Amino acid sequence: MAYARPTPHGPEVLYLINRGRGRPFLLLRIPGARTVPSLAPMVPLLGWYEREMRELSGIEVTGHPEPYPLLIHEGRHLSIPPLGADAGEPTWSGETATPTMPEIEADQVQDLVWGPVRGDVVETGEFHFSYIGEAIIHYHARLGYKHRGVERRFQGLPAAAGVYLAERVSGVGSVCHALAYCQAVEAALGIDVPPRAQLLRTLLAEIERLYNHFHYFALLAKTTTLKVASAEGELLEERIKQIAGRLTGSRFLRHLLCVGGVRHDIDTQGLDSLLTELGHEARAYLDRLNRTASYLDRLIGTGVLGSAAAFDQGATGPVARASGLDRDMRRDHPYAAYELLRFLVPVRETGDAKARADVRGEALREALALAAQASARLAPGAIRAQIPPQASGEGLGWCETPRGSLFYAVHIEEGRLARVKIKSPSFSNWRVFPFTVHGSNMMDYAINEASFGLTIAGADR
Repeated sequence: MAYARPTPHGPEVLYLINRGRGRPFLLLRIPGARTVPSLAPMVPLLGWYEREMRELSGIEVTGHPEPYPLLIHEGRHLSIPPLGADAGEPTWSGETATPTMPEIEADQVQDLVWGPVRGDVVETGEFHFSYIGEAIIHYHARLGYKHRGVERRFQGLPAAAGVYLAERVSGVGSVCHALAYCQAVEAALGIDVPPRAQLLRTLLAEIERLYNHFHYFALLAKTTTLKVASAEGELLEERIKQIAGRLTGSRFLRHLLCVGGVRHDIDTQGLDSLLTELGHEARAYLDRLNRTASYLDRLIGTGVLGSAAAFDQGATGPVARASGLDRDMRRDHPYAAYELLRFLVPVRETGDAKARADVRGEALREALALAAQASARLAPGAIRAQIPPQASGEGLGWCETPRGSLFYAVHIEEGRLARVKIKSPSFSNWRVFPFTVHGSNMMDYAINEASFGLTIAGADR
């Protein structure tokens, strides 16, 4: 990823590079950089980060292959970059205009604009289709309608208070965002988290993974018109949320993590039997789905993402693993208590909706096993470390969320946050998604989108 931050000596542009399994991350800096050349022609996944830097931090990016707006829509203008060095609140001007789209020279081309308000309870986004009959020639997703300026909201907060904001970036990722944020602050301030707290964090992260995966299959079944299977997936999702509520007091597992460990201890007595029973039901549910011909017929060959496109465009999580990229932060760069636990990382090669569902299904089974292992390893001990007052530093934290890799980079000055950068998995996978829509058909669109398991909140930070 790439981002910019203001310093007393001018803006600084930073590039974070993952060099592979077990190797330390590489951080490159360009101090005093008001203009940088685009690296997107060589590293396409940087394209969105560069456009984001230009709009939010005021960094000029030259030679960009996609020099049109990303978050601040066509026709809209901000008086000052919200993440730049200028003080004060930015003000808006202008009216939203039509997004930049390629010219298509063909007969009988129709245009469909869907959103930003859509039916049901789906998130806000605007989707432009150019199509002939059922064939989609070009697809453009315009996000940003619910961009909340979260990274700016972090600035000036005490480092310990930032976790409250982090766990609200994405409502279905409270634990993962809080965990990545806390680990970044702990790395910046040199805090060692007690072993019991590390195991509790791991347990909570896997419970969160479970309810996300159950929700995923409920939605995928719904898009393939399996009403009973959709209802059963929602029931299993509800079951694990009820377990979470009884275990912690929060169905969405909020207000549990803090910088240094966890806020209060958790009694896991009886959890193993609940997870075992849920595991039997989950396996039976997935087996029934995989024996349903109409379900399989709609997934096989739908929304194919090749491994080269997945790598170049920055796919992450189940989407990347379904296209043959064997990556998982829990294994490749262990955090919390994952180094103590045994688990498999499912990978497929075909890159279609069926492969993405298979990866999710196996990941669901592994999450049940990981939660049981973390619970069994718990031993009495401290649950929180002290935070040094008025400390300064910078650190990186990460987490393998149900949707892929999540990063927090934090810069702390005298105990307060000067800059927080979030790299969310949906920001990465929304960039990749259109590559599976071009050349597909309208009837498969909803199934393809559901198979990606995207959230707009994760991108609209």
